[in-house]
Amino acid sequence: MGATRELRAWAQALATVAAGVAAMAVVAALGLWAAGAADLPDGAFAAVVAAVMVTAVGGTVELSGDAGFIAQTGGGLAVVPLSVTLAGALALAVLFLLPMRHHAVTSGRALLARVARTAVLWLLALLLIALAARHTFRIQVGEEFLDELGEALGATPTVGFRAAVGPTLGYGLLWLLVLLAVALAASRKTPLPSRLLRFQDSVRPAAFVMVVVLLAYVVLGLLAGVVAAVTRGHAAQTFAVLLLGLPNLAWMAFGIGLGGAWEGRVPGDIGLPVPKPLAAVLRETDGGSRTVDLSSLSAYDGRAWLLALLAALALLAAGFVLAVRSPAGTAPWRLAVRLAVAVAVTLLIVGLLTRVSAIFGLSLLGLGDLGDFGGEVSLHARLLRLVGFGLLWGLLAGFIGGLAGSWALRREESRESRGEGAPPGG
Repeated sequence: MGATRELRAWAQALATVAAGVAAMAVVAALGLWAAGAADLPDGAFAAVVAAVMVTAVGGTVELSGDAGFIAQTGGGLAVVPLSVTLAGALALAVLFLLPMRHHAVTSGRALLARVARTAVLWLLALLLIALAARHTFRIQVGEEFLDELGEALGATPTVGFRAAVGPTLGYGLLWLLVLLAVALAASRKTPLPSRLLRFQDSVRPAAFVMVVVLLAYVVLGLLAGVVAAVTRGHAAQTFAVLLLGLPNLAWMAFGIGLGGAWEGRVPGDIGLPVPKPLAAVLRETDGGSRTVDLSSLSAYDGRAWLLALLAALALLAAGFVLAVRSPAGTAPWRLAVRLAVAVAVTLLIVGLLTRVSAIFGLSLLGLGDLGDFGGEVSLHARLLRLVGFGLLWGLLAGFIGGLAGSWALRREESRESRGEGAPPGG
């Protein structure tokens, strides 16, 4: 009986990990296919899909290559395709929590055992994915003489990529543990060990409303992207962005709407599959990084200020839902503090996940450095500003939402006491 139960537990963990990996692989493959990566030479498509999955869980992909004494390439890529991340996270979280909902209680030992089994199989899957995420391409220098010279000397320039296995496993494990913690915190129907029950009323409603806000932004972004694909053309490019980086843009919009900011730089000759105001700001050349916030975006499109209105409405709704889902009689100031902390933590995670760092280049015949024939793309959040505005907005929205929620609950209780809520004929 015990062996059967253990075998069933391992089967559930395997199904959980398999679902997460499959969801990530499908979304990554569809996004890369829409971006035209299916035409990559030498059967590189599968390796590129694996590389995208590696970066989706926080791993890094290293770029390198050489052509003897003629050319040397190098660079690095650190970007999280959050559409792929979100697909895997939702599949993993749902299947991890589903069996637990059939139990009224759970013990700390049983919960840790479930996490451990899932983590072991997850690390094994990540190892296989990281080993598959490597490939080498032949590249054209662009100068006919150097191309011919390279071929004559057997030193054709190549560039390759490979996943860093150690960091991928480390960050991938951290990603899984954070995901499971958030899933447990946001799920009201999943039982918790007795030692964690005291945090249930203070943590779960706040975690739930922030997860809903983030998902709502993704849904709104998806609708806007589909409309843009249908009405403005470039459907393949648009769907590539939606399938690879939709949450990156949607959650940046949330942070910017609250007053946060990102800094970045992009060489002018690199195409950006992002909204035009964002691309315009990042392409401004003055020798340094550009700040992306409401002010800089509105200089190119006055509608950018609608991001502030949308963020305010989203947080006010979150404050109201927080009050309704919290125990009756919770003071508005407590709700304000809880929402403030939840918003600040959420924006900190968003800021860390929406970073982009890509350095690439080619050095020819030992002349110059690797940046002479390449460039650098970077984008990172101003975390102090982002988290600070998150705290302020959370306090305000939590307090107002708390007052509104308390008023709604009192009104409902008053109606029930007068019998207005009773069904007809009851």
